Amino acid sequence: MTLFALAAPLSLVPAIFASAAPASFETDTVATSAGDLKITFIGHGTLLFRFGGKTVHVDPVEQYADYTRLPKADLILVTHEHSDHLDKQAIAAISTPETLLAVSAECARQLGRGVVMKNGDIKTFQGLKVEAVPAYNVAHERSPGHPFHPQGVGNGYVITFGDQRVYVAGDTENIPEMAKLAKIDIAFLPMNLPYTMTPEMVANAVRTIQPRIVYPYHFGKTDTSQLVRLLSDQKNVEVRIRKLP
Repeated sequence: MTLFALAAPLSLVPAIFASAAPASFETDTVATSAGDLKITFIGHGTLLFRFGGKTVHVDPVEQYADYTRLPKADLILVTHEHSDHLDKQAIAAISTPETLLAVSAECARQLGRGVVMKNGDIKTFQGLKVEAVPAYNVAHERSPGHPFHPQGVGNGYVITFGDQRVYVAGDTENIPEMAKLAKIDIAFLPMNLPYTMTPEMVANAVRTIQPRIVYPYHFGKTDTSQLVRLLSDQKNVEVRIRKLP
């Protein structure tokens, strides 16, 4: 595993959206075949992508940012209906009449709007290809027979930016369907108990997916150094740890 060094076309350029986001948010810049992709780490499972003049928000939640200070969305992706991922006020704050909203069926029911994407759906929004993929628990349950995230309810998303495929896993464990994901360049994988994955589960997912870059996210108080240690033998994978309060 190589930290802070990666061959083209991926590169890291720490930056801040000085005019659009508070300085407390970290931003990485990744080179793609169609220009730079800027990734801003808002908090928990909340992310912001800017690419080709478009702004994509993932799971915007007011607890982690003042959304009146963040750029308006061209596209909003919501993985599932839990309150730390679905926030009507945050969505309203960054929406315009032209904003597109892609959500799970349960999110659409609660919001009263949105383009429903089921696991396996592929759609194009604002010129960006978006694939909805499964996200669910196998081991961790709220009570016997009731997983925290049942199969078929929530989504992960694979978004294509130029020649780079970015996998935002949502709330999931290292499920068998990950083996079917093709050419993932950047992976955001959740790592906190009891809701998602242990560091060992994330490491197993990385070994399956083989992304060029992996960002643990949604990690709460989990010791992220555990993942760095577990993946120390994966020389072609760069583990990037970013601040996600």
